[in-house]
Amino acid sequence: MRIFALVLLLSLKLFAIDATLEIVKNTNKIPYIVVERLDSDNADFGTKILKMLVADLKVSGHFQANDGGVVKPTHITYKDYADKKIDLLAQIKVSKSSNTLTGTISLYDINASKHIYTKNYTEDELKRFPFIAHRMTIDVNNYIHAPSIQWMNRLVVLSQYTTSGNSEILIADYTLTYQKVVVKGGLNIFPKWADSKQESIYYTKYLEVPTIVRHNLATGQIEQLVGSEGVAMVSDVSKNGENLILSLSPTALSDLYLYNTKSKNLRRLTNYSGIDVDGKFVNDEKEIIFVSDRLGYPNIFMMRIDGGGTEQVVLHGRNNSAITSNGQYAVYTSRETNNEFGSNTFNLYLISLAPGSNYIRRLTASGKNQMPKYSSDGGSIMYLKHYKAQSALGIIRVDYNTNYFFPLTKMKIQAFDW
Repeated sequence: MRIFALVLLLSLKLFAIDATLEIVKNTNKIPYIVVERLDSDNADFGTKILKMLVADLKVSGHFQANDGGVVKPTHITYKDYADKKIDLLAQIKVSKSSNTLTGTISLYDINASKHIYTKNYTEDELKRFPFIAHRMTIDVNNYIHAPSIQWMNRLVVLSQYTTSGNSEILIADYTLTYQKVVVKGGLNIFPKWADSKQESIYYTKYLEVPTIVRHNLATGQIEQLVGSEGVAMVSDVSKNGENLILSLSPTALSDLYLYNTKSKNLRRLTNYSGIDVDGKFVNDEKEIIFVSDRLGYPNIFMMRIDGGGTEQVVLHGRNNSAITSNGQYAVYTSRETNNEFGSNTFNLYLISLAPGSNYIRRLTASGKNQMPKYSSDGGSIMYLKHYKAQSALGIIRVDYNTNYFFPLTKMKIQAFDW
């Protein structure tokens, strides 16, 4: 995908800030930063990294950012920048040697009239140039002591359909500008990160039956875990990576199971004649939230890991088919229309999981909004949006009421994890 795909197609103000969500920055007071590119050895990658850096700074929600273009190296005249109401200046240059890229950023605090730091960032694969920009952004963000945006440097793992009966698994940066196929051949679906370091993944591969496997991305080693005649997928992974919530259907329709990766013990959590899927750990992993059709249509329920009673969580909508959680809040999909022969609208809603809370907030307003996934820090939500004939990967910065989209071209995503 070309760098131009990074253009932020839409930045929507959603709904009024809720008292339950803390606003960490006042958008009227966030610093104004200009990014300039110095004459360098490689104008092609220099331009790409500059555009990516400006976009990253905007997505963070902590900066007003502008592209300052190409300049010649010279002494910094702080007053000239101050007269333009600029708070921070970032000057970058990029050099290429064989298949290695090195990006250098010099950051200047205009108000303090001083040079803050100069740092180098290296990638040994040219296609990974977005990560140079992402890491630059993280360091600039750290300088102003803003809330962490480390999620920008994390990989997304996704499966995409290629031909009939075939799909491949890729890893990508959060904009999908960098993409690398890591699994191909046959049907490979439902990828899930196996550990916080993102060294291994789980996914479902069709062998004799759908089978959950663990794949070490560094060594290529593949370990088979559990197979099931119908559904077999990893729905969630505990923070320490030792426990998995599996959706399996060994005899009939799917139920949820707890699988321990050390003991290999498999324990059934739900025992319902219908469909229970998509379980997620919540409340310090003492409970799970999941999708069930036990009301005659998909809805969201909660239960204790130790076998407590099942409780309906969502009282809104009649088709709530996907759920994600950061432990304290959950985001689910809800069908808003009931068109039997045409397209329907699916929106995302955020709810509090606090006992007795009836807090609910709509996050999207149009189109089909599906597959919500929380970021590792629980502050952002990634999802797929389909509107008319266009598809995009969306990111909601929850505390900032902003929504950014990255267009999808020639990609049919089956599932992803962040």
